Amino acid sequence: MKVLNIHKRVINQSKNKIEKILNTLSYDNDLIWPKEKWPAMKFKGRIKVGAKGGHGPIRYLVEEYNPNEIIQFRFSKPNGFNGIHKFEINELSKEKTEIKHTIDMNTYGKGTLMWTLVIRPLHNALIQDAFDKIENNFSKTLKLTKWNFWVRFLRIRFHSFYIFSL
Repeated sequence: MKVLNIHKRVINQSKNKIEKILNTLSYDNDLIWPKEKWPAMKFKGRIKVGAKGGHGPIRYLVEEYNPNEIIQFRFSKPNGFNGIHKFEINELSKEKTEIKHTIDMNTYGKGTLMWTLVIRPLHNALIQDAFDKIENNFSKTLKLTKWNFWVRFLRIRFHSFYIFSL
């Protein structure tokens, strides 16, 4: 199955400020990944081309890295995921920056079923939480996207598998 899953959000900040946030990804001071609610993104060493890592049961390697524009990862697990996911930042104006997350992959076999029923809804919620976290670095009003019933159910049902599968 062809999957193209895109999330975008405009942040009312300069690209330079968003670059600084993006460059904390997977570090102890991570200002983008919502590790308070989801499995942390971890790598063996620093993020650089060729670095291997992941979060929960999802594994990937860094395929492209330009700290001012893009971090692109190629999936290595779960089986049945063939493709990439990436974070990109684009300057819209001096004080507006678009952050974009894209999954572009083909799924097959069990991967198609996992994506459709479990991973896609969890992924969508995780990315909105990440975008909220970015926005909350600059806002006095806390941004908090609510999870739908299915996401809440899946998190209860698969919590130990997802959290402890590193």
